Amino acid sequence: MFEATQEQDQQSSKTGILIGVLVALALVGFGIFAYMDSRGGASGSQSAATATALPSTAIKGANPTKDLRVSSPKMEKDYTGTTANWSLDIKNDSKTLTYSNIGYQTTYIDAGGHVLVVNRGTIPSVSVGPGEEQTVQFRDTLYPEGTAVYQCKITDASAAVVAE
Repeated sequence: MFEATQEQDQQSSKTGILIGVLVALALVGFGIFAYMDSRGGASGSQSAATATALPSTAIKGANPTKDLRVSSPKMEKDYTGTTANWSLDIKNDSKTLTYSNIGYQTTYIDAGGHVLVVNRGTIPSVSVGPGEEQTVQFRDTLYPEGTAVYQCKITDASAAVVAE
């Protein structure tokens, strides 16, 4: 009689452990998915009516440094205090071109006006259509100690003509 009860207790104990492990794995998987989704950061919509994006030099009249304006640039350090996280509003003043693969340059300057770091990168997952404005977020370089002033500007982008 005691043997049957002990076997049932052992079996229910093993089942409980198995369920606990499965729940823990599901939570870890969800956490990883949520983290990876939040790291995508810069997101944008791309019109279904756009052509294949080409380097801006391949399309006549494309001038991303003139057409794309950065407004409301904000830079904050990440939770560890070591990496610069940027948030910008990018406005496309072009009436006919969509820009994607937006190149940027960030500059970090100390209190004496000396450049500490210049970093260049691309925001590949953003597409800004004619007349659109989008807020983009991205991680930049390690935040240099002694930074007093920081700047961000658009350096290049791929252009596409919007088909009607």
